[in-house]
Amino acid sequence: MTAAPLAARLSIPSGPLFFPVTAYGPDGSPDLDAYRAHVRRGVEAGAAAVFACCGTGEFHALTPEEFETCVRAAVEETAGRVPVVAGAGYGTALAVRYAKLAEGAGADGLLAMPPYLVIAGQEGLLRHYREVAAATALPVIVYQRDNAVFTPRTVVELARTDGIIGLKDGLGDLDLMQRIVSAVRTEVPGGFLYFNGLPTAEQTQLAYRAIGVPLYSSAVFCFAPEIALAFYRALESGDAPTVNRLLDGFYRPFVELRAQGRGYAVALVKAGVRLRGLDVGEVRPPLHEPSEDHVKQLAQIIERGYALLEEDR
Repeated sequence: MTAAPLAARLSIPSGPLFFPVTAYGPDGSPDLDAYRAHVRRGVEAGAAAVFACCGTGEFHALTPEEFETCVRAAVEETAGRVPVVAGAGYGTALAVRYAKLAEGAGADGLLAMPPYLVIAGQEGLLRHYREVAAATALPVIVYQRDNAVFTPRTVVELARTDGIIGLKDGLGDLDLMQRIVSAVRTEVPGGFLYFNGLPTAEQTQLAYRAIGVPLYSSAVFCFAPEIALAFYRALESGDAPTVNRLLDGFYRPFVELRAQGRGYAVALVKAGVRLRGLDVGEVRPPLHEPSEDHVKQLAQIIERGYALLEEDR
């Protein structure tokens, strides 16, 4: 099946893409009740899709059994209202295993993470993602970041591969992304999807939209869905004053706080969810919790974000 029909099968309605955190209980094991509540609240708040057990969901920290259980819970909570995309990663054999577990749990698609540890050449990367795509009937989105960086020619070949429907960019090289979009548009017309996958993608989405990347992940949606939705709607409608007000008053301060700790792209988001009243536990090692002062600053930033929404009313 080519990318265009598969992309249609993973049809994503208008709205922010929701990457729920994975909830843990006091003993460190997954707290499925809290996780289900988190997913349910996100869908009810207006998420366009649920990306379960991906980067923000600590895919790296989950056993295969925990992964399957959480993906199944996300599928059950969404109840077909929006698509559920699950992570898959590590080396090829394990990535294939996670892909099959996700399919068995009822996921609608896969986000293929970079291979573990090794820095592979383009030929090896292409082979890796083709084997993952061939392992299930699920549409696959390839995640470019860290040790998985592609030339435009490789992305053209990915776009020609049955089962691969899109590319999520977590690298942030706009020149490279422009060349990728141009090459695929020229050689593989139709249907290929592009996502801005940088942490706090709203901060860069104006630039990504300009080069043909309309979709983006929203970590902020996890703990402040009203702010994420307000930004999304302003961006879609061309409401530049609201976009700039939220960028200046909320997103930039949040990004600057996030930059103060390694792993804060996950840990700070999880702290935000707890601040908003849902106990999803702490992050698992090797990540660490934000400092008490950083959590206080986060609370102030969130409060300021909601105050900005009130100013628009």
